[in-house]
Amino acid sequence: MTTTLTNQQFRLAARPVGMPKPTDWKFTTEPLREPAEGEVVVKAIYLSLDPAMRGWMNEGKSYIRPVMIDEVMRAGGLGKVVASRSPKFAVGDYVSGAIGVQNYWVGPADDKTAGLYKVDPKAAPLPKYLNALGMPGMTAYFGLLDVGQPKAGETVVVSGAAGAVGQTVGQVARQKGCRVVGIAGGKDKCDFVVNELGFDACIDYKNGSVREGLKQHCPKGVDVYFDNVGGEILDDVLTRINMKARIIICGAISQYNNTTPVKGPANYLSLLVNRARMEGIVVFDYADRYPVAVAEMAKWMQAGSFKTREDIVEGLEKFPEALLMLFEGKNFGKLILKVGDEA
Repeated sequence: MTTTLTNQQFRLAARPVGMPKPTDWKFTTEPLREPAEGEVVVKAIYLSLDPAMRGWMNEGKSYIRPVMIDEVMRAGGLGKVVASRSPKFAVGDYVSGAIGVQNYWVGPADDKTAGLYKVDPKAAPLPKYLNALGMPGMTAYFGLLDVGQPKAGETVVVSGAAGAVGQTVGQVARQKGCRVVGIAGGKDKCDFVVNELGFDACIDYKNGSVREGLKQHCPKGVDVYFDNVGGEILDDVLTRINMKARIIICGAISQYNNTTPVKGPANYLSLLVNRARMEGIVVFDYADRYPVAVAEMAKWMQAGSFKTREDIVEGLEKFPEALLMLFEGKNFGKLILKVGDEA
C-alpha cells in the first residue's frame, strides 16, 4: 500500500429533521494513511444500509452512542484487507464489521467498535454476510428464537416480511414448524415471500386492510409477532394476539422520520387481557453466539431450504439517495451499497 491512495467518506453534517436531506451529509476526500503497529487497512466492497442508521443520526441516549457531527457515518460492511501490521488478519482476508460509509477503514485489528471478523467467500456469496449471515440475520434468528420462543404449530406474523430481517424471521419460523404470515407492501413482495420463501400467506398493507387480512390468514389468532414497523400495523396485530403471545420489538420504521413524537401502541391493554409480553431485541447482546446462528442458517442454505434476496445499489456516491429507499419502501430485499470490487 502507498500513501498516494485517497479515501472518500460520507460524514454527518447535521442532525436530520424528518427524512435525511442531502445537506445533512458532507462528502470528503482525504489521504489514506499507512497502518500503525497492530492496525489493518480494509478496502470496502459492500456496505449494509439498515433502518437503524436513521436512529444513529439522532442525538440522545440509546442502545448505542449517536454518530457525532463531522464523524464518518456508521455502517456495517464487508471488505478485503489490503494492508496489515497485525497477526490477526492477513492481506487478502475478507472481513466484516462496522467499517463506515467510506472506501477504506483503517484502525486496530482488535478494535471492539468495528468488531472485525473473517468471512469465507467460499462458504457463501459475500453479500449474504450482510444479510442472513450478518446483522439482519442475527437479529432475526435471536429475536425470534430467544425472545419469541416459537413452538411448532404456532402462528408467527412478521411485518416488513420482504426486508432483510423479515425474510429471515419467516424462514426460521418455518424451519421450526410454525405457520408464518408476512405483512409487506405490494403484490410483488407478497408473492416473493409466499412463492419463493415459503411463507403460508402474506398481507399486502398497501392494497388492503391489515386487520381484515389478519382475520383471514390467522383464524386461530397470533402467537408470536415480530415487529419491524410499529405504528398502526402493530396496533392491528395487538387486536389478534392469543393468550401468552410474544411480541418482539425489533424496529419501528414507520416512525423513524416523524417530526412529532413517536406513536405508541393504542391497543397495549391487549397485553394485559391476554397475559402477553412485549420485549425488545438488540442484536449486539448476542454477539458471542453469532457463530451458532451462522452455522445453522448456512446449513439450511446449503440444503436449499433457505433463501435470501439482496437489493444492491452501486457507487459510494449513491449513499444518500440509496438510504432513503429504506423509508420509501423502494428496496426489495436486503439493501446493500456496492462500493468496490470483490477481487
